[in-house]
Amino acid sequence: MRQSERVTIKHVAQQAGVSTQTVSRVINERPDVASETRKRVLGVIQSLGYQPSELARSLIQRRSYMIGVVTAGLKFIGGPGRALNGITSAAEELGYALLLKELSSFDSDNFTSHQIRPLIQSLLARQVDGILWAVPDVGDNHAWVEKEIDAVQSPIVFLSMQTRPNLPVVCFDNYLGGQLATQHLLDLGRQCIGHISGPLDWWEARERKRAWEDTLRTAGQEPETGLCVTGNWSAQSGAEAFIQLLDSFPALDGIFVANDQMALSVLQIACRRGLCIPDDLAVVGFDDLAESAYFWPPLTTIRQDQTELGRCAVYELVNRVEALHDGIRLPDPLSVVLTPQLMIRESSRQTVTT
Repeated sequence: MRQSERVTIKHVAQQAGVSTQTVSRVINERPDVASETRKRVLGVIQSLGYQPSELARSLIQRRSYMIGVVTAGLKFIGGPGRALNGITSAAEELGYALLLKELSSFDSDNFTSHQIRPLIQSLLARQVDGILWAVPDVGDNHAWVEKEIDAVQSPIVFLSMQTRPNLPVVCFDNYLGGQLATQHLLDLGRQCIGHISGPLDWWEARERKRAWEDTLRTAGQEPETGLCVTGNWSAQSGAEAFIQLLDSFPALDGIFVANDQMALSVLQIACRRGLCIPDDLAVVGFDDLAESAYFWPPLTTIRQDQTELGRCAVYELVNRVEALHDGIRLPDPLSVVLTPQLMIRESSRQTVTT
């Protein structure tokens, strides 16, 4: 064989002294191959550097080993970007390729898509084995599920969506995260605790705000009108919301901010106004961006591991794909709700006086 010639299954079979069918059985991990023969064929594959054709494997097994991933764009760096990292690593680990689709009609002001059916059809036309729906739950943009889900002929798993009966959903417990943040501020003895929420058409933002309200009420602190101001996840909106809170509530001594990007601006504005953090004002964010530990002061925040979210979603989907391929009854759809963690840093750490 010439050095520049591409190694084929025939070369492997010839050098191993077996048929091409036997080589194919070894590649596809069929049980009907003698252990010595399997060992010899694998040794030849390694020595020749043979790379099996993914197309051939797909045709033989009637599978594409491809997962369709639907996103609403990666500009929302607090979640979708990191979740995609987890999706990518888990898919590669399990031997699947990704086909990424973006809902083109999504923008920062209008999260309603009218392209659901053609988008799903385009993925199915490319023979994806399953679909990950990694689109934030905003407004009624998931209303299509009840009408269209039966038309999705491949397994599908939803990310970061409100749990629904009979649908496989992987998400974080945003309500618990909001409870942890607010209770931490209460435990510090803060008496006037405000909240900067995300846009309230987002399910995640509503959950975090609801937890803030409920936790304050449980502690006997009725949230006053105006103690919650809505942002749009951006640092600029966080600054504007915080200034509004300070002007309305000069006694503000604690604040739960619905994401770390908005919390960054809170730290900056507080410094400009001469407030000492955490003595005058304790600040808690949400997400635990990689940069949050390097803000000044380092930000106390609610950690939700979006990379792990993406990985869990892939595992859930592949389990369903494998069951379908093996002719096994698909497991009942279950929601996987991941637990967030409170990461205490200097922006709310209790100071010790002597």
